[in-house]
Amino acid sequence: MLYGRSAEIGTLDEVIARARDGSGGAVVLRGEAGAGKTALLDAATARGGSMRVLRTTGVEPESDLAFAALHQVLWPVTGSLDALPEPQCDAVRAALGLATGGDGDRYLLAAGVLSLLAEASAPDGLICVVDDFQWVDPASADALLFAARRLGTERIAMLFAVRGDAPVKGVPLTVEVPGLPGAAAVEMLESRHGVPPGVAQEIVTLTRANPLALGEIAARLTPAQLAGREPLPDPLPGGARLFGEQVAALSAAARLLALVAAVAADLGLVLRATDQLSADRTVLAAEHMRAGAGRMALAELEESGLAGLSGTRVHFRHPLVRSAVHEAATPADVRRVHAVLAELTEGDSRAWHLAGAAMGQDERVAAELVAAAERARDRGGYGAAATALARAAELTPEPRARAARLKDAAVAAWLGGRPGQAESLLAEARDQAGGDAGLAMRIAQLRGRFELNSGNAAEAVRILAAGDSLDMLADAAEAASYVGDTAAIVELGRRAAAYPEGFLRDAVAGIGLVLDGDDAGPGLLRRALARVGELTHASEYLWATAAASSLGESDVATEMIDRAGRVARVSGMTGQLPVVLEFVATAERIAGRLASSRAVSEEGLELAREAGYRNTMAAHLANLAVLAALRGDEEDCARQAREALAIAVPHRVGLRAGVAAYASAMLDLCLGRHAAAHDRFTAIAAAGPGVGHPTVVWRMAPDRVEAAVGAGDDAAARAALEAYERWSAHATTPESHALLARCRGLVESSEEAFDEALRLHTNPFEAARTAMLLGERLRRAQRPGEARARLRMAWETFERAGARPWARRAQGELRAAGESGQAPPAAVLDALTPQELRIAGLVADGFSSKQIAAQLFLSPRTVEYHLYKIYPKLGIGSRTELARLVVLQKAPVAEADML
Repeated sequence: MLYGRSAEIGTLDEVIARARDGSGGAVVLRGEAGAGKTALLDAATARGGSMRVLRTTGVEPESDLAFAALHQVLWPVTGSLDALPEPQCDAVRAALGLATGGDGDRYLLAAGVLSLLAEASAPDGLICVVDDFQWVDPASADALLFAARRLGTERIAMLFAVRGDAPVKGVPLTVEVPGLPGAAAVEMLESRHGVPPGVAQEIVTLTRANPLALGEIAARLTPAQLAGREPLPDPLPGGARLFGEQVAALSAAARLLALVAAVAADLGLVLRATDQLSADRTVLAAEHMRAGAGRMALAELEESGLAGLSGTRVHFRHPLVRSAVHEAATPADVRRVHAVLAELTEGDSRAWHLAGAAMGQDERVAAELVAAAERARDRGGYGAAATALARAAELTPEPRARAARLKDAAVAAWLGGRPGQAESLLAEARDQAGGDAGLAMRIAQLRGRFELNSGNAAEAVRILAAGDSLDMLADAAEAASYVGDTAAIVELGRRAAAYPEGFLRDAVAGIGLVLDGDDAGPGLLRRALARVGELTHASEYLWATAAASSLGESDVATEMIDRAGRVARVSGMTGQLPVVLEFVATAERIAGRLASSRAVSEEGLELAREAGYRNTMAAHLANLAVLAALRGDEEDCARQAREALAIAVPHRVGLRAGVAAYASAMLDLCLGRHAAAHDRFTAIAAAGPGVGHPTVVWRMAPDRVEAAVGAGDDAAARAALEAYERWSAHATTPESHALLARCRGLVESSEEAFDEALRLHTNPFEAARTAMLLGERLRRAQRPGEARARLRMAWETFERAGARPWARRAQGELRAAGESGQAPPAAVLDALTPQELRIAGLVADGFSSKQIAAQLFLSPRTVEYHLYKIYPKLGIGSRTELARLVVLQKAPVAEADML
């Protein structure tokens, strides 16, 4: 029976009940040692009825072993692995040691863990318990927390218990587990130990009602003390001191076995190591030379109540017992135990035991830890790899090798979503690099990349521009492009031009030359784009995107971004996907696929938060702000723009600051506040590096022209048009020419220019904007018949896209033109949520549920759940019908429909 915990149990019951009904969730129990967290977990799982229970407990000696906790929790359900998508299955098998290799993708592994838990939840639901989370190895913690953040449609409840202030990232529901309420603590002492209320109250006051301390102290007091006839001892026996006394009361043999068990929990290993250690120790030789000494010591330890057996593991009654065992041993004793365990183990365990036995630096031991780190990294355990490499560096005698291992540890920490640890390790590596120029330059490049992703982009330019390799110059140019520092991009392009011809060299040099007004620039960019068939990496497609943008061809840039997104999802994505999704989301928005853009940015924002990529978070927030503007959602637009600027401005990320400012300007434009929009666009165009960006200025030029014309500032509109013509001078695609024609139509009040734009448009959303602008002019010129067709097309397109302010504007104009017909039928896919829309799109691309799950980091059951919701919404019953609907909505607008 639990005393005084009705509120805590109530919260756990609610999480479990919701999971049973298909709305999964996670909760963290947080409290000091002995607060009763484990008792609450036991009580909650007992109340779960027919729900399956999987459980793991963090054990301090295994906190450095990659996937130790994950192995414990998933091992009972490995029979369901074949139900997972093949990439997820392979990743989980590698993590659990059921297969060799692995591609090192932590996202894929974590999605596989989620999928396996989802399979295990059938048919009645699942409760996954993670106790003593503060000692769960980093690789397991990452995978379990990834799953915990994605339980929305799963029948899974995840319950975490953690001591102190150890972080449990991304689980918002926390239940604090303090000492018991006073009355409940008194009742517990009275009912369990017969302590009278007066004495009980005194014990409660002295122990702060810690349940463990209450029980242990009551069991140690004399009958006279319990009855109040004698005073309580001062200080009270309790905590580590109490367990220390019990440990000291054990025989030498039992203390030895307890120390081995405190270092390695496996029963067979504990017994073998104890037998070997006993035979080696002169003081114990007579007592333990005979076989089975370990078993006799184990029996004594169990009889003491300090530890027992749980399956094939020695389990201490409480983690404080382990602490007391360690405190009772000398450092030499602990090293001796590790040395013997190293002889009896292999692989990662052997490496860590060798490290525990080491006295001073030892290259042989360091090399073993490096091998363990490589195994963890190959399985996606970047956090564990970072820990192993950092310890290997400590043990490495040679300074250059030490610095190299610290650098590798920093990379692993970064890829594991621990940017703070990564930066600390890299700073230490820089201090250790000494006179090795090559290593110092590689460290500097990493510093620059880390700074670009999460720190000051201008500082990243400074660091990276000091390099002399083409890769480093390209990184510097990328950083400068984020800042919006045109002069730096031009200079870096000049330096890149000195390298041999190639895709990257041509792209970097060509962009710099174009910005400098050099006629040779476009030729280099065309030559780079001619090589896109040779590209294999997402980062290369992003450079192709930049090349197309520099030519003023936003449609080609969108195509390159789409390729980058596809490559990133099917290749090793670690550390790359959240950044690639910045550009994918932007491309979807520019194409008018607003719901898809929102879904991509929401996914990218979540992944960026998990990875600690602050500047990528700003990118997705800024894009979401623009989408909110297009929907006419003033509150969301203001909030998301404010959050993006709070990161981008101090970090000098002018590209993202510019997009966030653009969102506010677009909100004014969408709502017809032309003067306010004109002022905002003018301010963006005048903003310098770090708070503005030339690419933003170029992309917003058609919007700026429209706002200036609407505000009556013809001179500003003409100046904006002239700047746009200069930027797009080398563009050859129909869409780029269509946008120019629309701007000329606005500035020159030219119906012919508008008609030309409508003939050229390949982007239906932009075509609708042109049609609305032309339709308005025709209606005001008393030509309502000609206006209606254009306004109707614009209205229908904006309704489908969810651009509500423009839809209302087009509808109003249409009514003024004499058409008061019914609203256009909503596009069939409009009924879908962003997540459902993404799944529908992948179905249309021919992917199976397993393949979709692998791409979107979901479980196949979640994909099937969404399809189950999609079919009745759309009035269909098959994947074939769904694919047809998606293809029809994505199809380009026919020229006749463009008008």
